[in-house]
Amino acid sequence: MQIQAVSIEDYISKIPEERQDAFKKLFDTIHSNLPDGFEENLSYGMLGWAVPLKTYPEGYHCTPGTALPFINLASQKNFIALYHMGLYSRPEILNWFVEEYPKHSRKKLDMGKSCVRFKKVEDIPFDLIGELSRKMTVEDWIAIYESKYKK
Repeated sequence: MQIQAVSIEDYISKIPEERQDAFKKLFDTIHSNLPDGFEENLSYGMLGWAVPLKTYPEGYHCTPGTALPFINLASQKNFIALYHMGLYSRPEILNWFVEEYPKHSRKKLDMGKSCVRFKKVEDIPFDLIGELSRKMTVEDWIAIYESKYKK
């Protein structure tokens, strides 16, 4: 289920009502904890934070002329999804997150390579997501991206 939206506020308004408060809180948690330099955007049918072209003019190699994506947040059919490129690209961040998760949630971690899925809003570990959001700076992400993914 991809939400068609023209702004962040529009996107949030189209999320099922029972998820809106938690989704907004998750959005605010990420936004208030991210290091300076990332910019909010709508990308790939989700809310996101990326390294803007004014900071990294080369942008994303898969979609030339677009900002370098870092975190995306989406309301899917059966869950809220958090995509974090640090989890995908830095084993030490992934290992830290997997180890910390049980300290913040009674639920088993539901995760793919970069995607953490939350089926119930009451199970979102906001403090842990805040910590995760602080783990990488714009400069860190650009360096990792250039060393691992840019072709």
